[in-house]
Amino acid sequence: MSFTDFNNPQVAALPAHLKQFIVDQHYEHYTPVDHAVWRYVMRQNYSYLKDVAYYPYIPGLQKAGLTIEKIPSLQEMNDALGKIGWGAVTVDGFIPPQAFMEYQAYRVLVIAADIRQLKHIEYTPAPDIIHESAGHAPIIADKDYHEYLSYFGSIGAKAMFSAQDFELYEAIRTLSILKEMPDAAESDIKKAEDRVEYCQANLGEPSEMALLSRLHWWTVEYGLIGTLDEAKIYGAGLLSSIGESSSCMKADVKKIAYTIDAVNYPYDITKPQPHLFVTPTFQNLIDVLETFANGMAFRRAGAYGLQKAIDCRNTCTIVYSSGLQVSGTVTEFKQDKANEPTFIKLNGAAALAYQNKQLKGHGKNYHHDGFSSPIGKLKEYETPLEDFAESQLITAGLMPGKTAYLNFESAIALEGKFKSLVKNDGKIQLITFTDCTVKDKDGNLLFDPSWGDYDMAVGEKITSVYCGAADKEAFEDIGPRSTTATFHAEYDGRTRELHRLYQQVRNCRHNGTAYYFLGNVWEVLQRNHHDDWLCAMEILEILHHEDIEPELAAEIAAFLKNKAGKEPEYKKLIEDGFYLIKHPVEQKLVV
Repeated sequence: MSFTDFNNPQVAALPAHLKQFIVDQHYEHYTPVDHAVWRYVMRQNYSYLKDVAYYPYIPGLQKAGLTIEKIPSLQEMNDALGKIGWGAVTVDGFIPPQAFMEYQAYRVLVIAADIRQLKHIEYTPAPDIIHESAGHAPIIADKDYHEYLSYFGSIGAKAMFSAQDFELYEAIRTLSILKEMPDAAESDIKKAEDRVEYCQANLGEPSEMALLSRLHWWTVEYGLIGTLDEAKIYGAGLLSSIGESSSCMKADVKKIAYTIDAVNYPYDITKPQPHLFVTPTFQNLIDVLETFANGMAFRRAGAYGLQKAIDCRNTCTIVYSSGLQVSGTVTEFKQDKANEPTFIKLNGAAALAYQNKQLKGHGKNYHHDGFSSPIGKLKEYETPLEDFAESQLITAGLMPGKTAYLNFESAIALEGKFKSLVKNDGKIQLITFTDCTVKDKDGNLLFDPSWGDYDMAVGEKITSVYCGAADKEAFEDIGPRSTTATFHAEYDGRTRELHRLYQQVRNCRHNGTAYYFLGNVWEVLQRNHHDDWLCAMEILEILHHEDIEPELAAEIAAFLKNKAGKEPEYKKLIEDGFYLIKHPVEQKLVV
């Protein structure tokens, strides 16, 4: 697909490694049933949420470019969100958590292009355009909240994740896809649910990403704001669920003050939440996030960070105090008695960068067999090597064509012929030797001259360690990406007929004409689509508001009441539909 930035600066600024997840919205693929589902949810939400949602949500609907009547187009949303410094793109279902976080950091909402089926109108575990746009977008109009959301993304983009995290992500993605397939076998769904349960039970020690996902869940998705006795909804998962937005306010859903302890509460996306967290302010969300971030590898760095990188088993970046960034898969490090790292080793392809830009000639193709280097100061030098003046370089033998003998405080010894160095912003970051030998304090060989030139990273300390490559564009990936695609239905003749009936009702409502045709629609519904209830509800709504055809209205109302009585899964939906007919929502939001 060709990339479209919708004339939105935030979308235009996205890097290529994030653009890979963008798909076309294909607005023309939304059916009249899809629009009716959107309209029903939005009317229900607006009717109910105006009393229980955090105040900025309702005015935020318009600021996000949303109306009740139709599914929003990405252009409409970007035109609106651009005014508050955000943008939006469509993606195919769940995307990897790290990519999701990075989008947030770029102030771009990722919106699943699909919409839930009618039978999942109350809630779907799969990301859909109702959840992403009607749930996430309106609250972004609140400045304090969107500052939190963006900051969360910048923190999350550096979080260490594990191989188990990706297995869980794949399991959840598979389950969510199956649940939105109209004809998925129950056995397949059960198998997928078992897989999710297994992955959740075998995560091992939760990674930084797993713990951050809990904070994200209990705030961005399921957060309440206010006091324990009087809380309002701001979490998108609740704002987009017409079932749980109501049930969550009941006393049997425990309300807990939001603190860093929330990180100890796992969650299940397939079930209503048994407890929710209440924050007094959005600033408190930032304070809690800061507390968590202070314990993350990218801030603690040193031996702690390097061990996290090894446990992660994915591409990570090590930052030296000189500013040099080394990206790759960390497999080993050595440390001294003070637990300060003295040596690192990366296996597989590695790359070197500064300020997130790859150093020329030091990409994965060059360092295809890995990278290793000492860390720390040289013996008998108070000045760190990265800050050596020209005279100190000469004293140390670091001159073209000269053989240098470097002895580190860690007792690592290097002997090699100086070839070149890289210096940026006054810091020596890399020195290259030929005919070089490196040994540790026990005489073990760390580098042999037969392996080629030796590129030695320069830095007294490791100041940060985080997940992902420094120059993601050059490194080419952001982490494992799912190969499974979401399901897209192909409609049979009967379903296409139902679509036409919904469209005819929609046309009557929009144009205010041809009401006589509604009786014909009702007849076909009764004859061929007796299981449908929403189209019947839309006809009843028009008849009631126009005060026409009372006998037909009574017949439809009787049908719906009978359905609600015999089929409990429709009871609340139909009763809520009746309520909305008698208590229509504010028309200023209806186009």
